[in-house]
Amino acid sequence: MEKTKISEFVSYTEATHSNTAVAKKLSNEPTDAIVAVMQTTAKNVFDPIRKALGPLRVNCFYRAPEVNKAVGGSRTSQHVKGEAIDISGLGGVKNSQIFNFIRANLQFTQLIAEFPVKGEPAWVHVGYDPKNLKNEILIATKGKMGTVYIPYAGNASLINKD
Repeated sequence: MEKTKISEFVSYTEATHSNTAVAKKLSNEPTDAIVAVMQTTAKNVFDPIRKALGPLRVNCFYRAPEVNKAVGGSRTSQHVKGEAIDISGLGGVKNSQIFNFIRANLQFTQLIAEFPVKGEPAWVHVGYDPKNLKNEILIATKGKMGTVYIPYAGNASLINKD
């Protein structure tokens, strides 16, 4: 399988890069089957956002199980399956714009506004499993015992509305 492009706007290198993997000398290479899943995820999530809004950064896409464990990821993380991307805007694209675009225009498994401050998420997590497009929307916040996920109910005080 070609190891240069995941999709029109996502390179293999950015989809598999992990600072934690590099620092801990862990492999973060997906199987060909996972690359195929990543291609579906990018085509249905990242590429439409990029076409509509402009420059985006892939903060995290694929995580090998060992890398996921090292970063403290969920045991059931969609990143391990190639079904999730953490995205941030570039060049003036706000993370709230990304969140609101996905919410209004795309099908997804899970959409999370990660740790918003004054309505602006630190980044946006979106999971895509074509067999489970439940369109679950959450807000991640810091709690006393770790991350807390609050169901999103259109509360404008949590996410900016442009």
